[in-house]
Amino acid sequence: MREFGYERAVDVSGAIALLDADPDARFLGGGTNLVDLMKTGVERPGRLVDVRELPLDRIEVAEDGGLRIGATVTNSDLAAHLEVRRNYPALTQAVLAGASGQLRNMATVGGNLLQRTRCGYFADVTKPCNKRVPGSGCPAIEGEHHNHAVLGASDHCVATSPSDLGVALAAFDAVVEYETADGPGRLPLADFYLPVGDTPHRETALPVGALITGVTLPPAPVAANSRYRKVRERASYAFAIGSIAAALDVRDGVVSEVRLAFGAVASRPWRARTAEQALVGGPADAAAFAAAADAELAAARPLPHNGYKVTLMRNLVVAVLSELAEEAAR
Repeated sequence: MREFGYERAVDVSGAIALLDADPDARFLGGGTNLVDLMKTGVERPGRLVDVRELPLDRIEVAEDGGLRIGATVTNSDLAAHLEVRRNYPALTQAVLAGASGQLRNMATVGGNLLQRTRCGYFADVTKPCNKRVPGSGCPAIEGEHHNHAVLGASDHCVATSPSDLGVALAAFDAVVEYETADGPGRLPLADFYLPVGDTPHRETALPVGALITGVTLPPAPVAANSRYRKVRERASYAFAIGSIAAALDVRDGVVSEVRLAFGAVASRPWRARTAEQALVGGPADAAAFAAAADAELAAARPLPHNGYKVTLMRNLVVAVLSELAEEAAR
């Protein structure tokens, strides 16, 4: 590992100033992803600015009934919070599905949103990778890609986002709050992650030097009837091969409101808006759920060895929405 400097920030403005003074510096939260990438040589910061002690570790109920989650809230604390469990159960389920207990105790909300892909070519500095070295190529397209993207990819990158938390936040219209030397800013999660296009190394729309300070969730009564379902290749801690965050409100057998987001199928959490639009106002039954999934997945462009994800996601949509419809009818 390359030698690096270390500074512990005592306030938000000081953290931003430290990063602004050193273009080779990086913010350090729990370090559960960044430190691993430093060990393999993918990340080589000259200085780490530790933000864990900043006063950003609270979860607060907003006046409108939504939530504000501080950036340094640990995944364990987020999953255990009563308001999260009661009003956004899919969020709790996503966090608990996302890692081991030890990692959840360290990992932060802000860091989770910024974690890098687990593509093997990205992690191996002896291999080309457009995300790591722009213009070097994407060997996954012709190589190992069974767990790569089927939606929103490009000829330059087919890697997927590993975040479980991000999928649930996408379903509930989360907004990312940040601070820069020029002041505060906000980015809807829908705009936070950039499309792959021909610049896969540019992953988010955060301004240079920005520090994530929190995430807000607007009030969403439908979220109380929500679920996160994750499929992985082994029952123990593993990254998803497909996942879904779903929420459903049914009135007299008709879908009144629905939220859907997919994970492990694109470079970012994939909000399934086409499926949502197909469902609202229609029957809450398996046939309608399957038709909506097909409408969303019509845009899928699988590679030779990951086409199974299209069938997997269709089945997840039908299974999870059917379960939520049964619960809504009780």
